[in-house]
Amino acid sequence: MKWIYTLAAIAFAVKMVIIPNTASSVSSLEIVKSLVDDGGVPNAVSVVIFRNRLYDTIYEVVVFTIAIMGANFLLATEKPASKIHQFTDQPSIILARLGSTIAALVGIELAIRGHLSPGGGFAAGVAGGTAIGLIAIISSPEWMQAIYRRWQAATWEKISVLVFIVLAAITLSGFELPHGELGALFSGGILPILNILVAVKVALGSWAVILVFIRYRGLL
Repeated sequence: MKWIYTLAAIAFAVKMVIIPNTASSVSSLEIVKSLVDDGGVPNAVSVVIFRNRLYDTIYEVVVFTIAIMGANFLLATEKPASKIHQFTDQPSIILARLGSTIAALVGIELAIRGHLSPGGGFAAGVAGGTAIGLIAIISSPEWMQAIYRRWQAATWEKISVLVFIVLAAITLSGFELPHGELGALFSGGILPILNILVAVKVALGSWAVILVFIRYRGLL
């Protein structure tokens, strides 16, 4: 079989060297312009993530969900930490609350306007998870867990995943909302909605992982 692999490697190398690259004649600006025209939003990255390669993005969301389930499954059989230490000094508490407020506001901004400027659902979710993590290091695990259950964060996380998959499947089937005016807040069809759903999913998923690791590992 080695000679088959060798011939395949040679053929691939010949193809890369001899056959011209048809995309080389297209400038980067033309590619970006075509993406903006297709998606109806200035942020070409959002168009790639939530339109051109939406099929891949669906599985990225699913993989993130499985990772959260895996963390819960692997640590469920371990003994919770007997004592969990939080930051109790006043400067740390003030800085954590300030940083959490800034991160939360940035996350909301990225989720709502991520299709118009650099950012998007994943970045917004990370910012939201950062805000939750900063509050977790200065609050008791029992209080964080009570808030998590009171607002039914686990349920909303699952709902956001299911709605995202359904809307993505509809989009992949060829049905799209009107793009609207380029640069307007309500533009890009389904892209802003997918942005917000991903942001909610990542933020709430990060919250679940933070609670699990603090409960069984303490503050890392």
